[in-house]
Amino acid sequence: MSTAGEGGSGGHRRRPRYAGAYPRRFDQKYKEHDIERHPELAAKLAAKGHTPAGTHVPILVDEVLAALELRPGEVVVDATLGHGGHARRLAELLGPEGLLIGLDVDGAELERTRERLADAPCEVRLLRRNFRDLAGVLAELGLDGVDALLADLGVSSMQLDDPARGFSFRRDGPLDLRLDPRLPRTAADWLARLGADELAAALAETADEPDAGAIAAAVQRRLAKGPLIRTRELAELVLRAKGIDPAAWRERAKAGDAGPHPAARTFQALRILVNDELGVLERLLDALPRLLNPGGRVAILSFHSGEDRRVKQAFREGSRLGLYDRVSPDAVRASKDEVHRNNRAAPARLRWARRT
Repeated sequence: MSTAGEGGSGGHRRRPRYAGAYPRRFDQKYKEHDIERHPELAAKLAAKGHTPAGTHVPILVDEVLAALELRPGEVVVDATLGHGGHARRLAELLGPEGLLIGLDVDGAELERTRERLADAPCEVRLLRRNFRDLAGVLAELGLDGVDALLADLGVSSMQLDDPARGFSFRRDGPLDLRLDPRLPRTAADWLARLGADELAAALAETADEPDAGAIAAAVQRRLAKGPLIRTRELAELVLRAKGIDPAAWRERAKAGDAGPHPAARTFQALRILVNDELGVLERLLDALPRLLNPGGRVAILSFHSGEDRRVKQAFREGSRLGLYDRVSPDAVRASKDEVHRNNRAAPARLRWARRT
């Protein structure tokens, strides 16, 4: 029910109240979802090393631009468009004769980013496609190759922060973990299909989980009672499998004395399985030399050892075969200052290469 002063004729509808002085739920943080209108809040959150809910702070931007060496009029692909932070800076360097192609599998976020890039100084083509299909995308656009490509393999903050997407091991939500909601199987579906040995192998190989066997066994015991479909239940199951009391962990986390969440590796491994992230990356790495124009540059941001190892090996093998004439000698890491401003930059590794 509303009055004229709260949303009636000519009035203003008040936002729903929340308990306490500050909003806690993702859907209540309306200022953070519209952070461009609240720059003072953005500065306050940045000073604490936090990212506004529903937004994403691009990582290693200057280092990416240095690696790509963009020139006006070039054709560039942002293979993981996300919030558009990297894309905005790429567009500024391309100028009116340049073309920026942006790909993303998240349809809702793609449309929001389309609005953010509406005033970009170059031509922009945004498509809801997976970068494993890049060769087909370029063929559809009538292009034989591109001058530069960026792939940021990290999960965006918009997906991590929204409990409804099922990526969070700190907030309860459906156990989903699909980057592309069109995929047929959620993380809950995968858990129901995997045997204990398969799950343990996935946890060890894609997330370096030291307690892979204990966690896989605990999941199987739980599934014997019925489907496991909520993120909080899985997170607490992982804690107990590691001999940690969930209530005690929450108290330690509130006191800032907890460190990384013990369930982080399990969620990472499931996300990689659900989205076939390593298979998609390998397909891109294999196609890259054919998709880059002579002298074309590629920069890839990875966030765990499995990704980084594949990028490193592909670039070195390409260099050995004469496909690349320069590759990054080592992975570039975020500075201490950047990590302080955005702690999600801590695991990032940037590697680059230039086509012969």
